[in-house]
Amino acid sequence: MCGIVGYIGTQPAIDFLLQGLQRLEYRGYDSAGVATTKNKMDDSATGEHEKEPIALCKTVGRIDNLQKIVTDAHALHGIGIGHTRWATHGTPVAENAHPHLSQDQKLALVHNGVVENYQVLKKFLQSKGVHFQSDTDSEVIVQLIAYYVKAEEAKGFKVDSQEPSLKKKYAPLVTAVQLAVARLQGTYGLVVMFQEYPDLLIAVRQGSPLVIGIGNNGHYVASDGATLAGYTKQIVYMADHQLALLTKEELQIHHPHDGEVKHLIEPLEIETREVDLGNFEHYMLKEIHEQPQAVRNTLRGRLNDENATAVFGGLNLSPRELRNIHRIVLTACGTSWHAALVGEYLIEEFARIPVEVEYASELRYRNPPVEPGTLLFAITQSGETADTLAALREMKRKGHPSLAICNVVGSTIAQESDGGIYLHAGPEVGVASTKAFTSQCVTLACLALYLGRIRHLNYEAGGRIIQQLRQLPAQIEQVLQTNGKVQELAEKYHKADNFLYLGRQYNFPAALEGALKLKEISYIHAEGYPAAEMKHGPIALVDAHTPSIFIMPQGFVYEKVMSNLEEIKARGGPVIAIAEEGDDRIGKIADDVIYTPQVEEFLQPVISSIPLQLLAYHIALLRGCDVDRPRNLAKSVTVE
Repeated sequence: MCGIVGYIGTQPAIDFLLQGLQRLEYRGYDSAGVATTKNKMDDSATGEHEKEPIALCKTVGRIDNLQKIVTDAHALHGIGIGHTRWATHGTPVAENAHPHLSQDQKLALVHNGVVENYQVLKKFLQSKGVHFQSDTDSEVIVQLIAYYVKAEEAKGFKVDSQEPSLKKKYAPLVTAVQLAVARLQGTYGLVVMFQEYPDLLIAVRQGSPLVIGIGNNGHYVASDGATLAGYTKQIVYMADHQLALLTKEELQIHHPHDGEVKHLIEPLEIETREVDLGNFEHYMLKEIHEQPQAVRNTLRGRLNDENATAVFGGLNLSPRELRNIHRIVLTACGTSWHAALVGEYLIEEFARIPVEVEYASELRYRNPPVEPGTLLFAITQSGETADTLAALREMKRKGHPSLAICNVVGSTIAQESDGGIYLHAGPEVGVASTKAFTSQCVTLACLALYLGRIRHLNYEAGGRIIQQLRQLPAQIEQVLQTNGKVQELAEKYHKADNFLYLGRQYNFPAALEGALKLKEISYIHAEGYPAAEMKHGPIALVDAHTPSIFIMPQGFVYEKVMSNLEEIKARGGPVIAIAEEGDDRIGKIADDVIYTPQVEEFLQPVISSIPLQLLAYHIALLRGCDVDRPRNLAKSVTVE
């Protein structure tokens, strides 16, 4: 769950490294570092270079801390790598920060992933006289590569500067990297630079994302394509097992079994403004306010009035094949799992197909009986979630069609699924997901409409659903106007240590999501429940200091939820209600009310979740929390 950047070219590497790490800080922010050196392009007078030591700079904490200690020497270098860390092995101290140097200080490496057998490899290297400087699993990789470089040199193999093929020219280095990664068990995205060969970067991936940017003055590498916005318009997504050789002029990608791979250059369609803060104080607030446009983008081109259905171009299953699906499994983690619960209600109501929602972290290790005719949908914002990817692979291994609902083009899950649906919500930088959740809910509504129309849902019903979906962006804009009222409630309740979130039917997942947002960014204990379950135990938690948030727009369970609300009030618990405009009754009972636009029940989770996002945001601010980078969390959970 760390972030990697690298650059080789004619421009100062440090400019991109620091900017790139700022954009990747959502992936981890325990510590950060850069390593740079001179390449041949750094000496414009002679075209030659001196083999300077690798300039290493790393520190605990955020990228801002790193920027303060970067030296003038770094600004003169045209090759470098950088890293922002989310600690797995080893505490967040400077010694454990990346980049890591080999013992002879001739190699530097950054790594995202987990080396599961690092203890075995570490003992092997220690037996060869290697002394380790950190407690990380990642240092094992750079020391192992250095060990194999020396072994290749001892055999008489050298870099041949006259060889036109990059792989042959740098054969000892390539062989050393390949031998080293062949011994690794786990996941890795890594970039290596060499003090003695400062005109080369080597990147390798297995289970951790890496994207290469093709620029006019060199090549870039990063964990995320959005990092490259403003630097290049052309990118190459690396696949598992691939090794990339990057120089200023060339890019070659190799596979250990297939040899050199013809790489596909794709356009980078992300603009700089999409990954910058603009006029907002935090990314979370920016992304909350981007939801009307995100939903418009999600719906664009997907609603077909003529046939009263939704349109998808990437499912790669025909209507006939989809009619033979008898069961759907939705698997996800975190916020995406809550969206999957909404999807369960939607698909079962519109398409009458039985749906199960599985935690991906559990599904990957279970062996449930999955009968023929089962379709898996893996739901993920990043497309890199390790548990969701593993669950997808397990279902594919057993022969079931496995599709994805994903926000990141070119991500691992997008590449490995049999087909799927892109959200088109735009980059989401804030660790606490907001616009991805609402876009996932809308995408699942479109999917439910499509599956319903190829089964039993009639034309008139399909037309009504389309009309309601089209109205949704304007209704989201309307609900964003509750921000002032939400701020007032945050002032009133931000000192509470416990919250309860309650809803029924479609709004039960919204309650779970609201509680998660509060936990994530304000560190307040919060629980989401089906409202009727309160009297089966959780009502014991109710007291005058524990606010209960009831999500209760109009619908067929409104009276039931009202009864649950009165049970809380009877026991002295303060109540905040999320209710629909025109509900005159709720204001007489609840302590506080946030009114939202009237929408159909299947869209209520989208509308209801937005004031809950704002409430979590404002409470976190009042408690002095970092809303974009909450403690112990990272955006993309790429390790188990």
